[in-house]
Amino acid sequence: MRISAICAGVALCLGTFASPTFSQDLAERLAEADPEAGAKQFRQCKACHTVESGGPNRVGPNLYGVIGAPVASVDGFKYSSALQDHGGNWDVERLDAFLENPRKSVPRTRMTFRGLSDASDRASVIAYLNTQSDTPIAFTSDEAEEGDKPAEAASADFGQLFVADGVEETYYTCTACHSEMIVAQQGKTRDHWKKLMVWMVEEQGMNELPEDELNVILDYLAAHYNTDRPNFPKR
Repeated sequence: MRISAICAGVALCLGTFASPTFSQDLAERLAEADPEAGAKQFRQCKACHTVESGGPNRVGPNLYGVIGAPVASVDGFKYSSALQDHGGNWDVERLDAFLENPRKSVPRTRMTFRGLSDASDRASVIAYLNTQSDTPIAFTSDEAEEGDKPAEAASADFGQLFVADGVEETYYTCTACHSEMIVAQQGKTRDHWKKLMVWMVEEQGMNELPEDELNVILDYLAAHYNTDRPNFPKR
């Protein structure tokens, strides 16, 4: 299927009316997007959102079925006036713009997430959110062959964090709200890191992490960002 046809199909399904140039660019990115990569990126969002069907609202609303849904429409969640006034639906182009820079896309939103500057990362997150729906949209041709799938990136960029077991979980959890430099410049015992995580949940509204994931992060922090700070970034 030609990219222009995919673009038209996405626009038709979601009722988008943005410029053809941008629509085609987004259609190309969605056609190549990897939902599994998007699931990893979504770890940044799990501090505030659930995504499974029937999941609870937390600091942010549950995001199951968000693509194509009306803005500010999740039952039981108290939205900011900015989002209530935004109106319309979460079509893929709106969602792409919001993920890039939430406060530019919706001024006065309470959402503190700094955004995803990488266009392919945003497409992957949208592709992942698309799988969390009763009516997912086909972003690629049914005739696409297995060999046409994009190759997985050889390595991820974890910024200043030391690359070792647990870096991925730590990076995506912490960078939901902070620069990885905030982590890299610390020096705490495992117990103090744990107390900080508890404080983040109890006082800052972060979602409580599953115990196994929390332990992976604490083990990583204790090994690489303990009081002796063996991996403190050198200038």
